[in-house]
Amino acid sequence: TMVAVRRRKQGGVRTDPIAAGVSLLFLVVSLLILVYVELTTEKLSIKELVEKEKFEIKDFVKTEKQFVQSKFRQYRQQQHLRYSSAQEDAADLVASDEPMTIDEITTFLYDWVHQLHALLLLDENLESAYAMWKAYHGLTRKLLVPWDLEYLRRMAAPRQDDSIFLSVATYRDENCINTLNWAFGNATYPERLFVGLVEQNCYEDCRSGVLETGGTMEIPPDQDCHQAFCDQHPEYCPQIRPLKLREVESLGPYGARYLASKLYAGENWYMQLDAHMTFLKNWDDITIQSLHKAPSNKPVISHYPPGHMMDLEHHWALRPAGRLCGPVFSHRDGGIVRLEGLRKWDHIKIPIPRFAPFSAAGFMIASALLLKDVPFDPFLPWIFMGEEIIMSTRFWTAGYDIFSPAQAVVGHIYVRMHKPKFWETMHRTFKRAGHDDLEAMILVRIKHQLGYPEASRDVLTDLSVLDDLEHYGMGRARKLTDYMQYAGIDVTRKEIFETNYCEKHLMPPGKEHLAQLYKDAEAEASKNATLVEQGK
Repeated sequence: TMVAVRRRKQGGVRTDPIAAGVSLLFLVVSLLILVYVELTTEKLSIKELVEKEKFEIKDFVKTEKQFVQSKFRQYRQQQHLRYSSAQEDAADLVASDEPMTIDEITTFLYDWVHQLHALLLLDENLESAYAMWKAYHGLTRKLLVPWDLEYLRRMAAPRQDDSIFLSVATYRDENCINTLNWAFGNATYPERLFVGLVEQNCYEDCRSGVLETGGTMEIPPDQDCHQAFCDQHPEYCPQIRPLKLREVESLGPYGARYLASKLYAGENWYMQLDAHMTFLKNWDDITIQSLHKAPSNKPVISHYPPGHMMDLEHHWALRPAGRLCGPVFSHRDGGIVRLEGLRKWDHIKIPIPRFAPFSAAGFMIASALLLKDVPFDPFLPWIFMGEEIIMSTRFWTAGYDIFSPAQAVVGHIYVRMHKPKFWETMHRTFKRAGHDDLEAMILVRIKHQLGYPEASRDVLTDLSVLDDLEHYGMGRARKLTDYMQYAGIDVTRKEIFETNYCEKHLMPPGKEHLAQLYKDAEAEASKNATLVEQGK
């Protein structure tokens, strides 16, 4: 209400200056009171939201803690397991030369993963990526490394029976069940196939991957791939060795492959695959024959498979498989070396695998001795980029030769838009330390081994990222500098140069004596192709 004293004078209106001043002052005071009330109300509203979020986070942490504790009780009560905790396992390893049993292995790994997750989730002092790395590093050095070295010492020798240990790491992947069905259904000898399956699933309150809108939506719990396969194929169920984790416990694809590799039990060959693959009929027999024909005592066959819609039986059966030749420096990922997509460098299919400088993570096969000669590194959790270049260098320096397959035997589902990704779950679970910061810190371990000047020992301020490289670092059969020349990589100048042999299907350095072998194979293949065209 405004108060004004008006006096009429000569038919006009005149405002009293005193009354106007009072009115203006009253208006200003009223506005100030209104602003104060609004700010106070907003502050209370924000405070309520913060308290609500804190309550929800505390409730989530409490639920996770109860889950971990119940898992410990469940495993020990139901299975009467030999070890009582991961710490006791590491400190009191039984002196034996016999390989660890799968029950012993899974018991330790379950306990270690649950302890790690509880540590990362419940410690309120872990306010940064560095703090999370130090927590992971401490528990890994204390518990996992001693156990792992004992596991490797007692690891079963490969049987010479052409059995295959298939390592499959699946993260909330609906294609997992089809991958297992096609692997067994299209194998020549499914009875020789054994699977180490690491499932990382959501079991309640599940969210989709990031949608086009930038948000997520509620979705049903993930399918239990192991259980679904056993329901459909009970005859093959004993050949699956599962390790089932919750999505929040995921350590990324390389971490999952580390865990899967420990489920090995003496098979002849080690094969590593993604959980979204298709398979050619008789894929196992074709691949093993390729391994036997490779001109090397230690062959690794690997490449980026063609897309899953490609016709493996007809189209790719007549064509040479693509090879991984030219990499790039991925500046988006901190300058780490990244492999490029598949290219057809060769023009004629021959039965002998061709040399290549790189091994892919989504498809590779080698003697199972590889798992002991070049064991997976437990100090590379949560990485997405970098695993292929460190695998390739470690294989080669350990004396293994990498080849592209003579024939593509699997297809790969490359596009998985809006599907859940492990780093999205990390962002939701560990808001204080994003995935990108953690990965950048851990990639220093890989860069150091590759010879990046910025990751040399005298530059680093924290050397914990370099621990135990004597167990999980480069091989001693060949020099890293020779590999870099072999692969066409200069990490100092961040340059890629052609190797000539890979791009122009020539013999790599040191393998020139095999040139005639490949020439004869190409001549025979050309002759056979001509006869087919002539209908003879």
